[in-house]
Amino acid sequence: MLALALLKDPLYRAYWLALFTSQMGTWMQAAAQGWLVLLLTGSAERLGLVVALQFLPSLLFSLPAGVLADRYPKRNLLRLTQGGMMVLALLMALLILTGWVRYGHVLAFAFLYGALNAMDQPVRQSFTVELAGRERYPGAIALNSFGFNLSRLLGPALSGLLIALLGVGVAYLANALSFLPLLFVLSRLPAGPRGEGGGERWWREALEGVGFALAHPVVRRVVGLVLFASLFGMNFQTLVPAYARLVLGLSATGYGFLVSSVGMGALMAALVMALTGKPKPGRLLLGVFSLALAHLGLFLAWAPGVPLFLALGGFGMISVLINANTLVQLSVPDRLRGRVMAVYTLVMLGTGPVGAYLTGLLFERFGGRLAALLLGGFVLLVGLYQIRPWPREPNPPA
Repeated sequence: MLALALLKDPLYRAYWLALFTSQMGTWMQAAAQGWLVLLLTGSAERLGLVVALQFLPSLLFSLPAGVLADRYPKRNLLRLTQGGMMVLALLMALLILTGWVRYGHVLAFAFLYGALNAMDQPVRQSFTVELAGRERYPGAIALNSFGFNLSRLLGPALSGLLIALLGVGVAYLANALSFLPLLFVLSRLPAGPRGEGGGERWWREALEGVGFALAHPVVRRVVGLVLFASLFGMNFQTLVPAYARLVLGLSATGYGFLVSSVGMGALMAALVMALTGKPKPGRLLLGVFSLALAHLGLFLAWAPGVPLFLALGGFGMISVLINANTLVQLSVPDRLRGRVMAVYTLVMLGTGPVGAYLTGLLFERFGGRLAALLLGGFVLLVGLYQIRPWPREPNPPA
């Protein structure tokens, strides 16, 4: 398999292990953030606002980030974004550990961290193709998704234990330290080539990527599906902590277990993708219907069944994202890769502010079970609309 062959490459193996360590810290922090907001406010709506602010920068910065990714060496850009996120996590850890943290601090942190992540996403996805090579990219995305979802499984569970034993601030501190291996590995990798852009205004270059995404039949269809699936079905950062604390009344350890249930399903999806190879539109639709079933199941489930439905939601989410990402990447010419992936990131993460706040608002107004029912119904409609003939193959890159 291409995924296993990549691990034999010492350069890519070092990068993958360092990235996995960083992602472990990120998921520990994500679980801690949801718990911290509920400790400070007790409000699902305010938690939704925090998640919304964290995703809001994707609307503002994704397209400029795509232009930067096509203009400048991606390794250098990654060092800036990863280093910035490390500093922010360290500052937040100090605020929590000293007892000075307030809800306003969490809002500011969420926005700044989200801004750096919005810049990081298209750069990192383009860098993966550059480092692995186009012919090995399907294996790279399967391997990276496996690491990402293994960290999604382990990180929240570890975070729940750390919160129970040492407090929320330690999870933020662990995330800050987790960036160090990746920064070290990036400093040892070649800088990579500069792009050919720079002669035009950035927004003209950005619009070229938007135009390609709108004109290409497969990319347009995939991006549209991801937009609505993300808006209604992938808001687990808001739904899970609110459901755990306000519906089920769980402790921090129980909350970490629920978040890890999402990670278990996501990990299974990544393994299936790694073993089955080339993505297909049918797998996108399978992921959408899995998301819908997961939310509808939360409406009906008693406490023992909740982890199963959350695992199904994780499976659906990653099935959508892996297949969507790979289909788009294989359809894009190299000179436009950063800008088109910025459009993909804009759609995937830029829906976060609306989706997160919508989830929190529905939860606050109607309760957790009815909110899950409404969201699942919307996702089901998205899947039913997409049952139409797809273009047979992506157009070859120019």
